[in-house]
Amino acid sequence: MAVNVEVSKNGTDNNLGLIRKFTKRVQGSGILLRLRGRRYSTRKLSEYVRKKKTLKKLSERARIRELIKMGKMPGTLD
Repeated sequence: MAVNVEVSKNGTDNNLGLIRKFTKRVQGSGILLRLRGRRYSTRKLSEYVRKKKTLKKLSERARIRELIKMGKMPGTLD
């Protein structure tokens, strides 16, 4: 969705006033807010990746639990 922001120079406007008017119009249109929102958004992980991460996390917990039982790692059992 393209939004064009246009500013025309009146007889009394100087270049700085024109730039200021343009930036106000861009801010008012909400273009910058949408771009910043898109910039920092993250996409959702696929089901396969989520499953893989969960299995890795569970195996790591089991390994740590085993090390705690053998006394090779300090900690308490849940």
